[in-house]
Amino acid sequence: MPMFTYQAKSLDGKLIKGHIDAATDSEARIKLRAQRLIPLKVGMYERRNYFQSLDNFRSRVSSKDLQIFTRQFATLVNSGIPIVQSIDILAGATKNAMLAAALKKIKEDIEGGKKLAEAIQQHSRIFDRLYINLLRAGEESGSLDTILERLAAYIEKSVKIKNKVMGALYYPAGILVVAFIVIWVILTFVIPKFEDLFKSSGQEIPWLTQQVVGLSHFLRDYWYLVFGIIFGTIWFCVSYYRTDAGKAKFDRLFIYAPLFGPLIQKSAIARFSRTFSTMISCGVPILDGLDISARVVGNAVLERTFLAAKDIIAQGKSIVLPLAQEPLVPDMVVQMIGVGEQTGALDTMLGKIADFYEEEVDYAVTALTSMIEPIMMVFLGGIIAVLVVAMYLPIFNLASASGV
Repeated sequence: MPMFTYQAKSLDGKLIKGHIDAATDSEARIKLRAQRLIPLKVGMYERRNYFQSLDNFRSRVSSKDLQIFTRQFATLVNSGIPIVQSIDILAGATKNAMLAAALKKIKEDIEGGKKLAEAIQQHSRIFDRLYINLLRAGEESGSLDTILERLAAYIEKSVKIKNKVMGALYYPAGILVVAFIVIWVILTFVIPKFEDLFKSSGQEIPWLTQQVVGLSHFLRDYWYLVFGIIFGTIWFCVSYYRTDAGKAKFDRLFIYAPLFGPLIQKSAIARFSRTFSTMISCGVPILDGLDISARVVGNAVLERTFLAAKDIIAQGKSIVLPLAQEPLVPDMVVQMIGVGEQTGALDTMLGKIADFYEEEVDYAVTALTSMIEPIMMVFLGGIIAVLVVAMYLPIFNLASASGV
């Protein structure tokens, strides 16, 4: 028999919590009243073990999972299938355990009388403020099917641009990792073989070769220290970045970086414009839309700028005033937002800005990849060349001495 958790009051006013066996929620309440308790809250008790918790920990709802769900949900609703039935179908179809569990709970809440946005709001780890506010706007305006279509298109474009930016950032990181492994193998396995040859020759070892051999000894003797410093630095940077102060400092470094800065700037502006345009076109109040859009740009520097624009609008002033003072916001963006604000077509102008900068991100990713590849190859080739020269210098000296 299922078990329910409850909170109830006794006749003397004491708050009592516990568990009770019952077939349904109503039966649990009847049993509590039979015990002279006034039920305040009754909910299904979920028995969990270690392995279930581990599965839930491993199961995360990615942007791709959310994208697929939203597109399928929009298709079902547009086909005239009721919301509860649509959610039930998708709960059984999704392969993500966390999303399936959330959808089942959402279905139960809607059947219990809650609205869709209200039910989804209980799962903020999966559905962010933008998602919830758009659904609420769709329910209130009676255009949920249209809102879902726009939301699905928005998520698809956001995932696309995010993947392109991350791909451009992962590419040099991957090359650096490969370069590190190759150099490590040469220094720890190849160099010692040459060292034995140099010692047996009895010749004086050149300075460059001495430095390389010394580095080889250090890596072999203190490898744990090297790995400790590398992983310790990564852990510190990641932990510090998760703080507000760390994110502000790192984001400022990122956006002003020589190669990656323009790419990060363009992707942030594209994300802000697309989000803000979607929210305004769906009927979300401009201040709420601007607040949510500012927090999804992914860069603390631009986030502060857009939040300042929200404060300016709240005072009855134009949005372009704070944006025009920020050097990271291009003049074209400021001018188009100003025109959209004056003509009442702000959502259309923001959509055009998003289209333009999404294309710019495409070009920037292509150009950056083309530029980084030869740079990284020259860098890796230069290090390998130094190692090779350092190893062959004693051999050349030995050959010269033998010729004399």
